[in-house]
Amino acid sequence: MSAQASVVIVDDHAIFRAGVRAELEGLVEVRADVGSVEEAVRTITELRPDVVLLDVHMPGGGGVEVIRKVAETMPAQRFLALSVSDAAEDVIAVVRAGARGYVTKSISGPELADAVRRVRDGDAVFSPRLAGFVLDAFAGQIPEEQIDPELDQLTMREREVLRLIARGYLYKEVALELSISPKTVEAHVSAVLRKLQLSNRHELSRWAAERRLVD
Repeated sequence: MSAQASVVIVDDHAIFRAGVRAELEGLVEVRADVGSVEEAVRTITELRPDVVLLDVHMPGGGGVEVIRKVAETMPAQRFLALSVSDAAEDVIAVVRAGARGYVTKSISGPELADAVRRVRDGDAVFSPRLAGFVLDAFAGQIPEEQIDPELDQLTMREREVLRLIARGYLYKEVALELSISPKTVEAHVSAVLRKLQLSNRHELSRWAAERRLVD
């Protein structure tokens, strides 16, 4: 395929989105950049880019939630995760959701453009270390608790919030511990309850205790 690849950039930091746009200028067609899960789903559905460049950690469910919602109407849409995190559980979660690749934000502009083109053309794109995580997961080498189907739905930030709430922390205490706002904590808790199909903090605490996620 010789035509320039088209992308939508999804990241909750406007400065980072602007930087990615600048790096990709002239290399791929950036159709839009958006900063929330809801806006991402709407924009991707409308613009139908070849590839979505997707951050993993965002309020409202992060990259995994974007993939799941878009897949309801566009199962063939291709996603490439672009994250500061190189944690095994993050890589596994987004790949299991449907991403075709995962690269970290230390990547150069030309390398990122090449990764976008390769994902558009059907390749799976990972750095060697991240590819190892994926291979190990499917080979059964990653500990079971890291690929628990339910826990796997949650982003790393949601897991951090879950553990603190399960220990009895108030929203404002979680906010102080994680250096985020109480409103963001509330959004994360709502996302966790929805994904795990739980009704309240009491059920969440019991769920976490059963999986030995709290001390």
